[in-house]
Amino acid sequence: MRVHWHRLRDRLEQLRANKLFETFIIFVIIFSALLVGAKTYEESSRFDQVMGWLDISVTLFFLFELLVRMAAEKRFRDFFRNGWNLFDTLIVAASLMPVDDSEMVLIARLLRVFRVLRLVSMIPELRMLLTALVKSIPRMGYVALLMFIIFYIYAAVGSFLFHDVDEKLWGNIALAMLTLFQVATFESWATAVLYPTMEHYPYSWIFFLTFIFLNAFIFLNMMIGIVLDVMQKESAQMQLDSGEGEAAEIHWMREHMQMMSDQLQRIEQQLADSNREQVPQVQPSGEERQKS
Repeated sequence: MRVHWHRLRDRLEQLRANKLFETFIIFVIIFSALLVGAKTYEESSRFDQVMGWLDISVTLFFLFELLVRMAAEKRFRDFFRNGWNLFDTLIVAASLMPVDDSEMVLIARLLRVFRVLRLVSMIPELRMLLTALVKSIPRMGYVALLMFIIFYIYAAVGSFLFHDVDEKLWGNIALAMLTLFQVATFESWATAVLYPTMEHYPYSWIFFLTFIFLNAFIFLNMMIGIVLDVMQKESAQMQLDSGEGEAAEIHWMREHMQMMSDQLQRIEQQLADSNREQVPQVQPSGEERQKS
């Protein structure tokens, strides 16, 4: 019995690692997303029964694929040690909620929208991007804190100086921060904010240009640099894990150079030891004996 189970597990593991099977899963995920989108059109009401059967088929396939991955693990508990497996399990479990005329129909439909997120767990490059984004959040938090300080200072100054220009824009510090956010995103900031302010304060352009230079050009690029740095590290780690790519080759070269260096040190030590053993002991002469 155990032998048959091991054979079945090996076959399921081969199926899980099969590229065609992975491609078909990605196709089903995309089809599931399109199916949810099609239900938002009124014309789709004529095909409610067909779309209902398709939705059930997609849900059953996701359940089958998840069971295959669980059974392919050597130990069942190892499956839940992977965060992405937990993520897929939650999405599949949410998809099992029936869609009918009950009060839960809206929640069930919303949960089915999130099935498209399974693409993230299926495609390594998307996993790398999401992981890099999550890991860069703490570092970006310090930049965001500094941006908030600059926003607050400029908003306070702007509310003091320009409150008589437009109360809707500069009436208090909260409105001023919203106005500065519009300026930082370049959303009609010149016509809606800059030019009306310059009509009353001709030199107000200094205020806006310095604010844009700090936030849009410096802090925003700092955030982009943080994300790119983390992405580069995650990409290198992914190459090391897969054993392919430039990072893996450099790591392989470093390991072999270290091994060669250790071997050379051992050879040098062995040669030094053998040379000390081969040096003849010098016998003292007769005069040296008499002196001693």
